[in-house]
Amino acid sequence: MLIAQLTDLHLGFEAGNPEELNARRLNIALDWLGNLAVTPDMLFLSGDLADRGEIESYERLRDKIRALAFPVYLCVGNHDDRAALRHAFPHLPNVNGFVQYVVDRPEVRFIVLDTMDDSLHGGAFCSTRAAWLREQLDAVPGKPVMMVLHHPPIETGIPWMTSGPMEPWVIALDAVIGDRPGVTLICGHIHRSITTNWRGRMLAISPSTAPQVALEMAPIDAERPDARRMIVAEAPGAALHLWTGETFVTHHVSIGDYPVLARFDDKLQPLVRSLRDEHDAPYVQARAAHG
Repeated sequence: MLIAQLTDLHLGFEAGNPEELNARRLNIALDWLGNLAVTPDMLFLSGDLADRGEIESYERLRDKIRALAFPVYLCVGNHDDRAALRHAFPHLPNVNGFVQYVVDRPEVRFIVLDTMDDSLHGGAFCSTRAAWLREQLDAVPGKPVMMVLHHPPIETGIPWMTSGPMEPWVIALDAVIGDRPGVTLICGHIHRSITTNWRGRMLAISPSTAPQVALEMAPIDAERPDARRMIVAEAPGAALHLWTGETFVTHHVSIGDYPVLARFDDKLQPLVRSLRDEHDAPYVQARAAHG
């Protein structure tokens, strides 16, 4: 099973301009997904779908994803507006006011979690959301779970775009998951590719389709502007999460038209054959040993 992820689209950054930079960058990412040799089974858009939470931005998003050959699931971020989003996507669940829901597949349960607070840039996770998440986890003991949320509950090293380990919402989320095995988290918000182990759980942050946050890790003084890079025009990014039947393998992609230095032709065929045989040898030996 192949799960695609795009995040931080920020449509409507240039208000009233349907051909804005962020829209063009999203088009590049969607075209890339649509032309993959292996079609994704689903796509998660993990928040900050619009920059100002305007209905028009969500309507443009709806038009862009309408023709995709796989289902698309939406998650809210701190730039989003739940009411405007539901106006364009009325099928979205409303769980006590939050946009959160479950997508079940035989192999994996996907849980889309709402970590938005209208008054905050960072994450939030109240007792109502905690009770709902606990119920969704308890319903499938032993089944692998991928949680989709906008805000990563981790220290990233980028001082103006991070969460501290003692923030109440981080503590609450960790407590709900507890020692349950088989939980993977995928996030957005940081506009960079980051992979880590959060308290025994794999956590992957996809790069954004909108411009990326600069990788500047020096401490920042809010009272002393130092002309550091903040936003950079790195290529649009995406993530592909492959479920192997045992675990998730995440690939982060910088989407661009790069030079091809090698192709699978008769010169590379001997290498590919040898790698195949090397990969298959243990399975052949195991079958022989068991008759």
